[in-house]
Amino acid sequence: MVKHIVLYTLKEGVDKEEAVKLIASVLEPLVGKIPGLKHLEIRRAFNGMDYALYSEFESREALTAYASHPLHLEAKTHFHHLLNTRVAADYEC
Repeated sequence: MVKHIVLYTLKEGVDKEEAVKLIASVLEPLVGKIPGLKHLEIRRAFNGMDYALYSEFESREALTAYASHPLHLEAKTHFHHLLNTRVAADYEC
């Protein structure tokens, strides 16, 4: 199993509560629709970054496939313009 953690900041002036709700509403439903994506959650962060994405994949290959999957790419069009910075880490269990 691979765990994928991403921390984000949002652009200045973005309503953070609404943005996190929007992002969760388009990404969390991808579980069960993208092969190998076992779990995904978006939560508002309270220390440093604006929000965190935590997800679990069956394998490294599944994580790689997720990055370019059409459903993931379409979901990103709804919020990518709101993002400022991104820091990611992946590890295997």
